[in-house]
Amino acid sequence: MHSQRVLIIGGGIGGMAAAISLRKRGFEVDLVELDPHWQVAGAGITISGPTLRAFATLGIIDEVLREGFCADGVNICDANGKLLTELPTPHLAGDTVPGGGGILRPVLARILSQATLASGTQVRLGTTFSEITQDEDGVDVVFSDGSRGRYDLLIGADGLNSRVRQAQFPDAAKPEFTGQGCWRALVPRPAAIDRPHIFMGPRVKAGVNPVSQDEMYLFFTLHMPGNPFIEPQDWPQRLAQELAGFGGTISAIRDGLDADSRILYRPLEKLLLTTPWHRGRVVLLGDAAHATTPHLASGAGAAVEDALVLAEELARAGSHEAAFKVYMERRLPRARMIVENSVALGELERTADAESKQQFSQLMRASQAALAAPI
Repeated sequence: MHSQRVLIIGGGIGGMAAAISLRKRGFEVDLVELDPHWQVAGAGITISGPTLRAFATLGIIDEVLREGFCADGVNICDANGKLLTELPTPHLAGDTVPGGGGILRPVLARILSQATLASGTQVRLGTTFSEITQDEDGVDVVFSDGSRGRYDLLIGADGLNSRVRQAQFPDAAKPEFTGQGCWRALVPRPAAIDRPHIFMGPRVKAGVNPVSQDEMYLFFTLHMPGNPFIEPQDWPQRLAQELAGFGGTISAIRDGLDADSRILYRPLEKLLLTTPWHRGRVVLLGDAAHATTPHLASGAGAAVEDALVLAEELARAGSHEAAFKVYMERRLPRARMIVENSVALGELERTADAESKQQFSQLMRASQAALAAPI
């Protein structure tokens, strides 16, 4: 199957990882991305040990270590910053790679885009598909600029609201609001914040994670019944109000929020396709098939893992049907665990009693053990 021609729709983390992985195995790869600037929105991203392992397999670990901020351990503190306990982060990407870290999303996107171009992938920006038809021998694509192409396989890596999924899998599940929203802000990093810190408030928790030598990002999840829309100009005032119960580091961040702060808010949605992720010669990966909340810091990592497994199976299987089947068999149980456990952790956050806190800790430990297992 090495000479086969593959089209990837979507130039996000999963799409780029698929392009790099397939090119390593000799596939011809075209990638189209609707954004003409090939930009990734967002502040920072937490990199768990399994995600670092996936980056190492992909071949970008040195760049991530150089341009992000990686360290061992997580500090758990009370709302005022008093240290309660330290959580270990095992080395899953090799003895010399720390157990976790963070990086700016645009920086990670740049690392991946450079690796994608260096792989020989043919990238077209400002373009997507307008029509997909397939037969037993291939997939015909009409692009939004009027051009056409024929491919052996097509990968839909176009995110939570995937148009490929909508077009090719019309009966598939739809994204669903989880009841929580997530706030993020990018702020200067004090020298004392040299690893992730979680601050436990009475009913909510906030956290900070370094993403470079100079910056860190704040993350804060909150129950948002009814999924209200919040005007972007109101974000600084609203976030400051929600952080009112915290002191220490979070208080200093709160007091410094203003209209120039790089604040992002988004409702948290979930998606899990338990029906096949493939139809004929079309297959989905990443958020197009399974989107999760950030509670296990595994969304980006799961997309890269999808790409690695899909490329591996396509390279060794005798047919795309066999490859797609084994790909989903390998990925669905892990994707299900990530989505369901992440959402369950969010639900447990809403309850402040001792039983829910114990359940949260147990579920987190079980999830981290499952994520540490080989893919």
